[in-house]
Formats: sequence, structure tokens, C-alpha cells
Amino acid sequence: MWQEEETLFFDYLSYERKYSPLTIVSYRNDLSQFKLFITETFGDTTLSQLDHIIIREWIGKLKEAKIASSSINRKLSTLKSFFKFLQRLHPEISNPLTKIQAPKSKKRLPVFIDESQIPRLDMGIFESGSFDEILEKLVFEFFYQTGIRRNELILLKESDVDLHGLSIKVLGKRNKVRAIPITLEFKRMLAAFFNLKKIKGIDSEFFFCDEKGNHLSESYVYKIIKDQIATISTLHKKSPHVLRHSFATHLLNNGADINAVKELLGHSSLAATQIYTHNTIEKLKKVYNQAHPRA
Repeated sequence: MWQEEETLFFDYLSYERKYSPLTIVSYRNDLSQFKLFITETFGDTTLSQLDHIIIREWIGKLKEAKIASSSINRKLSTLKSFFKFLQRLHPEISNPLTKIQAPKSKKRLPVFIDESQIPRLDMGIFESGSFDEILEKLVFEFFYQTGIRRNELILLKESDVDLHGLSIKVLGKRNKVRAIPITLEFKRMLAAFFNLKKIKGIDSEFFFCDEKGNHLSESYVYKIIKDQIATISTLHKKSPHVLRHSFATHLLNNGADINAVKELLGHSSLAATQIYTHNTIEKLKKVYNQAHPRA
């Protein structure tokens, strides 16, 4: 069912839109779930037979399964992209999503770690620690100091780390490149890791790798951060994105310009960055309530 159109769609996302592998997987899963629903409910259905009534039935089925509104909206976004692409191939096909209103979802504030709980990486670890211990501590530090995404860290190349220029080149979503500055102290940590890899004879194009030179897996990076956050915080959520949230929130809480934070995070719009200003306002309320004589 629609096999040829699907193949062309995912080629389009991969090669023209430059979507990340993780995003492609999400799109594939969403579309597969929709096709399964169509097959089980209506049998073999052509693209021209798909209408807004079918889409609404699918939304109802997802709600019955207690799927969160945010997840439903992501699935609808996948369908919107798919039908928009289909209209390039088959102009006669209408887009049923134009008659669909997305479910309202609650806005959640980003989860972040308090500044006082973030540990400082001791340079002494490069002398006394094992390779795995050093790697794991540095991965945590790197996430917090740069605010990059998990996939960006995994695919970071040695050539992307410019110690002389005190910057990191990051290849973000849709192949958008951004530069992130680093401090002299952080430069020394990265230089020490470079040196450690050299001593161990590790030859890899990837900055973060195992002792065989292979880049780190997504699950391993997630486990590194989950385990380390568990030692410093009682937060329920423990993921690399928590450190990205912490990076942005701490910058804004300490007076950084929101447009600068937007560039550092690699956001395409300011709206995506503005969610962090809520945390800043909460801090201001706390200061106000503690300091104002009428509070």
C-alpha cells in the first residue's frame, strides 16, 4: 500500500530535507502505525480514498489508547508532511489534514538541574581515571558546557573541535552548522582527552569513541547521562536533553541574550527558545518574594 510513494517520501526527507536518522525513524514509525490502522479498519485503501473522517477516527483510536496529545500532534505532523509531499507527485489528491484540528496539549516547562548540583570535572581524573571513567565524565561535561543534542555529540568529529580557536563546530538538524565557543578551562579538558586517545593509539574520526575507535551508541550515551544525573539529582527525567535544558536555563538566568542562546542551541525560531524564559521568570519571582518589603 503506497509503497512507491513512501520510498520517495523518505528519500526526500533524507536527501533533500536532510533530516536526521532519528527523525526519519520517528516518521517511519508514525506512518507505519497509520497504515496498520487503515488496513485493520478499512482494508486496502488508496491514497485518493483517504479523507478527514478517516483521520479523525485514527485520532479517536489514539485517544482511546491514552496516547498523549503531544504524541498525537507529532503523528499528525508526520501525516501533514507526507500529504504535502504527495501533492507534489499527485496534484489531484487533496490533503485531508487541512480539515483536522490538532488536540490541545499541555505546555510543559523544561526540566533542568539546579546550578549548585552540577559537579565540576576535576582535571586530576585524566591522570588517575580509566579510559571509560574519563570518557563518561567528559561526555556529561560536554553536554552541559555546549548544550548540544545527543546525536550531535555522537557524530562530532575530531576535526570539529578547534582548540586554537576555542570553538566547536556542530552539525545540527537539516545539516545546519553552528559554532559554540568554549572556555580555556574546557579547552584543557578536551586537549587532555585528545592526548589520552593518542597515548592509547586510538585512531578515529569521531571525537567521542570507544577504545576501538567506534563512535558511541545512542543507548550508551543515554545510560551515561542517566547514571550520572541519578547521583546528583532526584529528577524523574534523566536524559541528555535535561543537560541541554540546564545549559539554556542557566545562561538565561545569568543574563544571556535570548537571541544568543537561540543560536547556541541551533533553534530555527525564537519561539523554541522562549520556553526557557519561564524558568527565568520563576527565578525572578523567587528573588522578588525574598527581597521586596511588601512581598
